[in-house]
Amino acid sequence: MVGTGGPVATFSVWDYVVFAGTILASACIGLFQAIRGRKETSSNEFLLGGRQMTAVPVAMSLTASFMSGITVIGTPTEAYRFGAAFWLFGFSYAIMSAITAEIFVPLFYRLGITSAYEYLGLRFSPHIRIIGTSMYIVQTALYTGLVIYAPALALNQNPLKRHTFWTITIGGSVMWTSIYAINQSQVQRYISCKTLGHAKMSLYVNMVGLWVTVSLAVFSGLTMFSIYKNCDPLANGDISTPDQTVLQENVYCGHERVNSEHNMFVHQLLPYLVMDILADYPGIPGLFVAAAYSGTLSTVSSSINALVAVTMEDFVLPVCKNLTPKQVTWMNMGLSVFFGALCIGMAGVASLMESILQAALSIFGMISGPLLGLYLLGMLFRTSNSTGGLAGMIIGLVLTLWVGIGGQIYPPTAEKTNPLPLTTVGCNSTMGQNYTTTISPVTLTSQPAVRPPLADSWYSLSYVYFALLGTLTTVVSGLLVSMMTGETLFPMSNSLISIYHKTVMGVRICFLSGGCKQETRNADLFVKRSDLICFSWCSKSEASDVTEKDASHFHMEADNPAFTESDETSKHAEKVTKL
Repeated sequence: MVGTGGPVATFSVWDYVVFAGTILASACIGLFQAIRGRKETSSNEFLLGGRQMTAVPVAMSLTASFMSGITVIGTPTEAYRFGAAFWLFGFSYAIMSAITAEIFVPLFYRLGITSAYEYLGLRFSPHIRIIGTSMYIVQTALYTGLVIYAPALALNQNPLKRHTFWTITIGGSVMWTSIYAINQSQVQRYISCKTLGHAKMSLYVNMVGLWVTVSLAVFSGLTMFSIYKNCDPLANGDISTPDQTVLQENVYCGHERVNSEHNMFVHQLLPYLVMDILADYPGIPGLFVAAAYSGTLSTVSSSINALVAVTMEDFVLPVCKNLTPKQVTWMNMGLSVFFGALCIGMAGVASLMESILQAALSIFGMISGPLLGLYLLGMLFRTSNSTGGLAGMIIGLVLTLWVGIGGQIYPPTAEKTNPLPLTTVGCNSTMGQNYTTTISPVTLTSQPAVRPPLADSWYSLSYVYFALLGTLTTVVSGLLVSMMTGETLFPMSNSLISIYHKTVMGVRICFLSGGCKQETRNADLFVKRSDLICFSWCSKSEASDVTEKDASHFHMEADNPAFTESDETSKHAEKVTKL
């Protein structure tokens, strides 16, 4: 009987047939498209679809990449253990979509970039661009490893509170903004649209897809809870393997039963449910596993494609400037194979992590949070310089890694995570016994015997706030360091003794004894007011016809002061400087 414990059926022949057929069909479609377009495929076509995509396909791609094995398996497990609070991320998706569409998309689209981290080189310095790209590669490799590992399991009011309305709405909005606004996997999609209107609309359509996806996943988790609340498969030992058993301390007489060693089997709950209720329908369990792997394939393919793009744009092409288009295409394909193998290797690292959903979001928060702060520092504050940006990012990254790793070593207690009560009184093997079980938060390691004072304060910060912490720390620290270091002028002759400033025609000009040299920064590197109200569906953006980027159009000096408010003002400044 369903929900009373005990072993469940295994895959039938038809399940394996359906699973293998689905995976092979996906592989054949990709192979066919690769062969059909191999002659006319350029680097621009390979990475950005020729920048001729429309809103709906891009939105479907954005949603499909979110629909990974982590979503299919991790989110229902989250709802099973901690309730429907995860659904509140729907508010975060709405806020994230508006911020990304109205602030980040117009800027990236206007610059006509391929790598999102090109902006860091244009606004700050090439060195900061390299650091940002490296952080993205590490983050994406770890995350993709989690994505690959997740489906394999199917085959085998307080900032310290884990989930509250405010932690999810505020912290979650910043976290998902860091994922969608500056993550190359997402940026590469919406800058492939043929107009700015299509790019913005793709994010809003994607928002609806995210709502539907997370709602279905949470509903699946609540369904599991309603079935297994009186016979938890994990506590009853129904989900285990011979070499990794669940070691538990059972305290009876109404006391709490606690896991003394955490394990990954909690994420086998949804596959267990599928086999428990659908084993009598040949092929259906195989279809479920195929769906989980299909979500993984979409996420992995997009991640690998993005890794190839940033590696070529930020590492290879600046060094090897004489590559032919054919050589670039072959390097793209070779890097795809390399990163594919790397991500598979990272799946082995993911096997050491227990809560794949929390681990994935924690990785984004710890690394993307400081990166988001660096972008906001450059886009919103004209006085910030590369010294301040670098210092702020390092400080933000150190803090998020400190609290994130500390939280993994010293996980928060059940008082802060509020797990749902689960019992085994309804199991066939434990009829008549009366005790409850709560599963404590999962971590990389088992709960240490001694907890330091920071364990119940700093290390108990909700993982949803990691991105917010990194973003605010980077922005505030970057501004303070920029003010202390000041604006740096170009090196001039030692005979230059005095420097003073004067405002001419609304533009600050530097007058130096012995000569005058003034540098203006392109206004396209900053957020414009028109970006917030521009939502024309059919009109072409200034950057819509950009196919080749002219990096020399932008000034890449690290510390040039931002003197202008618009391109028109820049022209006036040039005239005054000539005089």
